[in-house]
Amino acid sequence: MELWFWAAIGIMAVGIIAMLIKIYILRKAAKEIADAFADRLITDTNTLIDISSGDRYMRNLANSINKGLRKLRAEKHRFQQGDMELKDAITNISHDLRTPLTAICGYLDLLEQEETPVTVKRYIQVIRNRAEVMAELTEELFQYSVVISEGRHSDKKPVAVNRVLEESIAAFYFALNGRDITPKIQMPEENVVRVLDQSLLARVFSNLLNNAMKYSSGDLDITLTETGEITFTNTAASLNEVQVGKLFDRFYTVEAARKSTGLGLAIAKTLVGQMGGTISAKYENNRLMICVLLPGAEIGKA
Repeated sequence: MELWFWAAIGIMAVGIIAMLIKIYILRKAAKEIADAFADRLITDTNTLIDISSGDRYMRNLANSINKGLRKLRAEKHRFQQGDMELKDAITNISHDLRTPLTAICGYLDLLEQEETPVTVKRYIQVIRNRAEVMAELTEELFQYSVVISEGRHSDKKPVAVNRVLEESIAAFYFALNGRDITPKIQMPEENVVRVLDQSLLARVFSNLLNNAMKYSSGDLDITLTETGEITFTNTAASLNEVQVGKLFDRFYTVEAARKSTGLGLAIAKTLVGQMGGTISAKYENNRLMICVLLPGAEIGKA
C-alpha cells in the first residue's frame, strides 16, 4: 500500500514538473511574440514573427499576427505612396500657379503706366488686389509643400529666442499698426538660448503674428518665459472653442479669415514639431492663447 502511495506521489510530481515546464515554454513564447510584435511596429522590415516554441496554439497565434502585420504593412505602404503623391501634387500645382500669377502682376504694372480712364484704373486696381491675394495664398501653399517634404536639412545652432522674437515683431510693426494693434511684450532681460534652426523659429513667429492680425480684436500680448515658453494672446470675439480646436488643421479656415489657405498654423505646428517643441491653443473669455514650448534647457548666454 505504501509503495502505491509513493508511486502516486511520484506520478503527481512528474505531472506538476511537466506542467511547470509547459507553462514556462508558453510564457517564453508569449514574450517572444510580444517583443517581436512591438519591434515590427516600429521598424520597417518584412521579417515575420518566429518563435522557438513548437506548441501549435502559440504558433497559430504567431501566424495570425503575421497575417495582420502583412496587411498592416501593405496599408502603410499604400498610405505612404498616396501621401507622397499628394505632396508632389501640391508642390507642382502651387509652383505652376506662381508663374502665371507673376505674369499677371507684371502686365498689370504695364497697364497702370498707360493712359486709361478712371473706371479702367479702378478695375485694374481690383484685379491687382485679387491677384496679390491669390499670389500670397499660392506662396503659402508652396511653402507648406516644402515644409512637409521629408529630408529637409536642419541648421541647428544656439539661438537667442529673445532676439528672434524681437526681430519678428519689428518686421510686423507697421502691419500691426495698420490694424491698430500695439503689442504688449514681456520677456526676460537675459537671453533664452536654445539649440534650434533659427530660420524655422522665425517662420513660426511670423505665422503666429499673421494669425494674430487675422483674429485679433485690437490687442496682442506676447510673453516669453525663462523656460522657453512663448504665448501669443489676443481678444478674438469672432472665434469659439470649436473653431480654436481646429486652428492647426490643414486647410481649415473660419469666416473671419477668408483670405487664408488655413495653412499658417498648420505650418507653424509642423515646424515646431520638427524642432522638438510643442504648440497648442486654448480659448477662454473671448481670448485666444497660442502657446509654444521650445525644447531643451538654457545652454548659456548669447
